[in-house]
Amino acid sequence: MQIPFRSIVVFHAVARAGSITRAAEELRVTPSAVSQQIQALELHLGTALTLKVGRNITLTEAGERYFQMIGREVEHIADVTQHVRGVRTATTLTVRAAPSVSTKWLLPRLGSFIEAHPDIELRLDATNEPTDFSKENIDIDLRHGEGGWPGLFVESLGAERFRPVCSPAIASPGSLGPEDLLDRLLIHSVKSQMQWPRWFAEVGLDPARRWRRVLFDRSHMAIDAARSGIGIALESELLAWQELAEGSLICPVANPPALAMATQWIVCPHGHLRHRKTRAFLEWLRKERDSWAASSLTF
Repeated sequence: MQIPFRSIVVFHAVARAGSITRAAEELRVTPSAVSQQIQALELHLGTALTLKVGRNITLTEAGERYFQMIGREVEHIADVTQHVRGVRTATTLTVRAAPSVSTKWLLPRLGSFIEAHPDIELRLDATNEPTDFSKENIDIDLRHGEGGWPGLFVESLGAERFRPVCSPAIASPGSLGPEDLLDRLLIHSVKSQMQWPRWFAEVGLDPARRWRRVLFDRSHMAIDAARSGIGIALESELLAWQELAEGSLICPVANPPALAMATQWIVCPHGHLRHRKTRAFLEWLRKERDSWAASSLTF
């Protein structure tokens, strides 16, 4: 039986793009030609693979299974074909991430991803604005929040431990008690999900007076302020890992409470997980996350 290779390639492009029009632009053919190839493949397989939803298409259950079975093979054939032709192809991966996790956690690690995937051109968009995936050309989002985004793929970067941190010029490690912090200038990261009142409540203190404080809009600013000796910040070990590892930040409180929560999330539409570039970045993120989690236990 003759295998309809052309129709399979067209179906792969449609499933990946989520749109007949976008697939047609990628393949440099007309939308009607794409529709004809999909219909021919469905006739060949004896089952419907796609459903039209507004201007876009979605895969049927059979279409999802079929795409999962052929996806990597089609991409591998395309890569090998380009390699034999001597053509170095590149595809752009656009990542959106909040400014603090971009500068403090992602950027110091990106070199290993770039080196491992020379065919992927990376674009990093650092903003706190959540992505509207239906309108913006963003492949994957590293988002700050509580993790409740229905209809999207959501995975945590891991539980972060929060503790007081400051420059060793301000205090020695473990030299202060919780009550001593009330007499110090405290750095507040305004948008952080972990705030000083919760920390004081955890150690059994109910400050009777307003403590001295300085406020910053971003965690990366609060971390840099603490490192420069301005005061004591309450920060995540995920964001302050580099400063803690090199010793430019220390915890001045002996036996601080183990306050932990997940605040950074990997987010994208489920359909984006079909893309090789998104899968590659997600697999890399998971390895980096696990490596960070293991190393953070030594801080």
